[in-house]
Amino acid sequence: MSAQVTDIPPAQAQSTKAGNLRRRLPGSLVWHIGSLAILAVILYPVIWVIGGSFKKSDDIIGSLDLFPSSPITSNYTGLAEGIADISISTFFLNSLFLAVGSVVGILISCSLTAYAFAKIKFAGRNLLFTLMIGTLLLPYHVLLIPQYVLFRNMNMINTYTPLLLGKYLAIEAFFVFLMVQFMRNLPKELDEAARLDGCGHLRIYWSIVLPLSRPALITSAIFTFINSWNDFMGPLIYLNEPDKYTVSLGLKMFVDQEGLANYGGMIAMSLVALLPVLAFFLAFQRYLIDGMATSGLKG
Repeated sequence: MSAQVTDIPPAQAQSTKAGNLRRRLPGSLVWHIGSLAILAVILYPVIWVIGGSFKKSDDIIGSLDLFPSSPITSNYTGLAEGIADISISTFFLNSLFLAVGSVVGILISCSLTAYAFAKIKFAGRNLLFTLMIGTLLLPYHVLLIPQYVLFRNMNMINTYTPLLLGKYLAIEAFFVFLMVQFMRNLPKELDEAARLDGCGHLRIYWSIVLPLSRPALITSAIFTFINSWNDFMGPLIYLNEPDKYTVSLGLKMFVDQEGLANYGGMIAMSLVALLPVLAFFLAFQRYLIDGMATSGLKG
């Protein structure tokens, strides 16, 4: 028995499509309106900050206008004059020094520690790894006073050492855990082949594991750079001289001892301070996406 094929007239097909569009239109309209409303709520603070950077300080507080009717650029040009006879570039160079130093320390110390946990079998490995992960449960403020007393007794206050030393001792358990999970997924055959060729752990780590772990390393570098650049509590505790302040502390200097604040300059500098972080993220975002995409692959 041959199957009978029924041709749908073009007018009927067009009518069916029109009916489907009419049924979908209300739901699609509600979805788009809701998405635009959520987007407006998310972007409102950003738009307000951008508009506030072109306002006078007296017009920022209490004003409901997102953008001023008469924009000014003195908030940005005034940054060239510095704050309290200190150049703005000083704050940026200090923050850049800490951020780059933190990234280097994290990549070296955490990758070495992660390799030991992932590739080397030794007594107590699982216990030590569990204890390291347990340190994530310790609040930062619990350790703040003991660390400050320790560095004060070592005469390291008002230096960058307390802010960088821990980065070279693999105290960031999250990044160690991230690298360990990535290295465990690497094919074991590569390690075995390298050992047959006479390679030791250091050669395997440097020539095989480290290049293959580039997505995890760059992911750790991005988060470390952002966290160090935006850190406020650490520099506030350990740095005393204004010429050693970072960008986050430099923003605090826009408020003088009498409580008078230059809100326009503060907002302008906060926007300028976002540029290095944004540039760093855009430069390595492709590797960040690769790291997230390949973290679940099994070797």
